[in-house]
Amino acid sequence: MEKIVLLTWIMVLTTPVYCTYYSKSVPYEPVRLQKTNLRFYLHDILSGPNPTAVPLVRPNQFGELVAIDDPLTEGPEITSKKIGNARGMYVFASQGTDLTLVLYVDLGFTTGEFNGSSLSVFSRNPILENPREMAVVGGRGRFRQASGFITVNTQYLNTTTGDAVLEYNVEVVHP
Repeated sequence: MEKIVLLTWIMVLTTPVYCTYYSKSVPYEPVRLQKTNLRFYLHDILSGPNPTAVPLVRPNQFGELVAIDDPLTEGPEITSKKIGNARGMYVFASQGTDLTLVLYVDLGFTTGEFNGSSLSVFSRNPILENPREMAVVGGRGRFRQASGFITVNTQYLNTTTGDAVLEYNVEVVHP
């Protein structure tokens, strides 16, 4: 049995393998970019029977990790037309009084011109600044290879529950 295992290993290690993993490089042909501006509202709800933001880790405020599936709407009212979801997480990343989050989120659109597309946000979010700016680092669908920024204005904040309505003004460049 030992000889069979040894013979098998010798065959595996000495058999030539041909691979087409690498391909010939070709010159890059730039594509025409367009700029898109969007405005919508994010509803971050931590209270009530159906919260859209749920703390996962809560050692104290610093280090708190929150998972989100927040609705995106056309207007600041929760009853206005839903256009998508913000899915991801944020972590409280400051130990001082400046209350800064780091946000990792996918802004997915479920209706209209950008249905099925999304924007990827990975940014510092100093929540006490109004307005504040966050980075768009990519996207999917119509927003593939997007880059840009979001100016965020807090429209409503309940300091007791943490519920918030945020106005997102987005400017992205994409193919």
